[in-house]
Amino acid sequence: MVKPAVLLLNLGSPDSTSVPDVRRYLKEFLLDERVIDAPAPVRNFVVRGMILPFRPKRSSAAYAKVWTPEGSPLIVSSQQQRQAVDAGNPEVMVELAMRYGTPSIPEAIARLKAAGVTHLFIVPLYPHYAMSSYETVLVRVTEEIAAQGFAVKTETLQPFYRDDDYISALVESARPYLEEPYDLLLFSYHGIPERHLRKSDPSHAHCLCVPDCCATPNPAHATCYRHQCLETTRAFVEKAGIPEGKFAFSFQSRLGRDPWLKPYTDHMLEELPGRGVKRLRVICPAFVSDCLETLEEIAMEGKETFLEAGGEDFKQIPCLNNHPAWLRVLNDRVGLWLDSLGA
Repeated sequence: MVKPAVLLLNLGSPDSTSVPDVRRYLKEFLLDERVIDAPAPVRNFVVRGMILPFRPKRSSAAYAKVWTPEGSPLIVSSQQQRQAVDAGNPEVMVELAMRYGTPSIPEAIARLKAAGVTHLFIVPLYPHYAMSSYETVLVRVTEEIAAQGFAVKTETLQPFYRDDDYISALVESARPYLEEPYDLLLFSYHGIPERHLRKSDPSHAHCLCVPDCCATPNPAHATCYRHQCLETTRAFVEKAGIPEGKFAFSFQSRLGRDPWLKPYTDHMLEELPGRGVKRLRVICPAFVSDCLETLEEIAMEGKETFLEAGGEDFKQIPCLNNHPAWLRVLNDRVGLWLDSLGA
C-alpha cells in the first residue's frame, strides 16, 4: 500500500531574538562545511573564535527588527505554505523542516517513519542550486533517513529557477509594484563565494574559467548558481515585458573577505542614484519567503543606503510567501508527483 508524504524544506531561523538563541542558530549554520567550506580546524577557529563572540548580539538586534507576534517571518511563511499544501492534498502527510534550528529534520523524519510513509516527495524551497542551500539540505535529509533506518522511496523537486509556473507566479506577485512608475528593477540574489561556483562545477574547467561562462551552454549549468540566477532574471523580464536598461542584477549578504559573486548589492545601492536612478524596485527571487535578508538587509538597511545616496523612492517587492499563484505552483508539483505514483 502506498502512503505518500511531502517534506518541505527551508533554511531556518533562531527560535527567538534572544542572544543565546541566535548564537545557537548561527553556530549550527556556520559550522556547516557547505556554508564555510574551510578545513574543519580553520572553520571551528573562525566560527567559535571570531564570529560567535561578537555576531550574535548584532544579529539579535537585526532579527528583532523583523520579528512578528507569531515569530520568525521565514517560519511563519513556511508554515503557511505547509498548511496550503496540506489543505490541497488531504490524502498526503505534509511535514515542514528547517536545515538549521526548528522544526528540525530529524524530528520530521521520525514522524514520517512512525506514520508508515512509503513514498516521500522532498521539496527544497530553493529555486536555485547552491552547495550552501539546496545541496546541504538534501545531504542532511539523506543522512537522517539512513540514520533512522527509514525505508522510504524518495523523489526530489529539482531547482525550479526557470520553471514557467514559478516565473509566472513571481511576475504576478510583483506586478502591483511594476505598474507604478520606477526607473530600475534590481534583482538582488543571495551571494555565495566564487569558490563555491568552482567547487560545484563537476568539470572544474567551466565556471569562472571560460569567457561568458554563464551564457555558454555547458553541463556545469545544472549546478551553477550564477547561471541559474541569470536565467531567472532573463525569464522574468521576458514574461513581464521589461525592456533592456530597465533592470539589473546583483548579489547580497556576503560574509568575510574572500571574493563573492559580483556586482554587490550594497555597492549598487550606493551607486545607482549617481547614475540617475531615483525610483528603485528591488526583488529577491532566491528567497520564496521573506526573511532577515529581505526584510532587514534590503527593505530597511538597503533602503537607507539608497536614500542617503540620493535616491527618492525605494520599495522591496515582497517574496512569494503565501501568494495564491505560488501556492498553486506548490500544489501542482505535488499533484504531478502523486500522479506519477498512481496515487
